[in-house]
Amino acid sequence: MANMLATSLLAAAVLLALAAPAAVLAGDPDMLQDICVADYKSLKGPLRLNGFPCKRPENVTAKDFFSNAVAIAGNTSNALGSAVTSANVQTLPGLNTLGVSVSRIDFAAWGVNPPHVHPRATEVIFVLEGFLDVGFVTTGNRLYARTVSAGEVFVFPRGLVHYQRNNGRGAAAVLSAFDSQLPGTQSVAEALFGASPPVPTDVLARSFQVDAGLVEDIKSKFPSK
Repeated sequence: MANMLATSLLAAAVLLALAAPAAVLAGDPDMLQDICVADYKSLKGPLRLNGFPCKRPENVTAKDFFSNAVAIAGNTSNALGSAVTSANVQTLPGLNTLGVSVSRIDFAAWGVNPPHVHPRATEVIFVLEGFLDVGFVTTGNRLYARTVSAGEVFVFPRGLVHYQRNNGRGAAAVLSAFDSQLPGTQSVAEALFGASPPVPTDVLARSFQVDAGLVEDIKSKFPSK
């Protein structure tokens, strides 16, 4: 009996060990040193992790770990009525290898952060002010949506299409946290209608079951970059 128990425990340990790498690879890799501040100026750093060379330790200062970007409200006077201000590894070098980042999203009345995905991170939002209608869609095409208000939290699972909309009761703002130093953002509309080179019109027309003229009209609103 004791031998059977020992065998079962060993088998469980092996299964956990085999599963662990998959869990680690699901997000940013774990770091093997205290810090690796991203060195934007050098393409040939002494150590390169996650695409960024590391500053030499003697050149690192407290400033590398500081940003006041999210303290300032974004300009929402645009077609979407929203503005995203990011503090990720591209703007806050001390985040390199730490696997986290934040953004601030400001909304004018009825402003929208349109459907998009973060391929490398789960996102959790904390509502700073206002009321937002939020939701995400699973791969089974089920929508999970509700209204969240100041002081409340909502989470969007990694890689799923999601959105936020100010429901019109004045300005709104949220603080978003990600479990990636560079979560990436891919807008559904821009990816389909503003890609360069463009996605073929007939592919989009058949996919959305509309005529080619309508697709071309939508494409004109998303000029390729």
